[in-house]
Amino acid sequence: MDNASERALSLLMREGRNESEAVRAALSEAGQRRARRSELAAEVARLAADLEDATERRAVMADMEAAAPDWPE
Repeated sequence: MDNASERALSLLMREGRNESEAVRAALSEAGQRRARRSELAAEVARLAADLEDATERRAVMADMEAAAPDWPE
């Protein structure tokens, strides 16, 4: 085990878990993070493919650009 892994395991074990519980908790949390990232990536892809949303987004950005003051040079 590398130093970073040992420190992470120690941190989890300081919360009152034994080594097996700490490893299971870390695996579960990592799985939940991966699932959430996958869900977000799917949502981004869905929104990117939505032509109506893209048109609206461009219109809003154009309005914001038109209303923004010029930056000083």
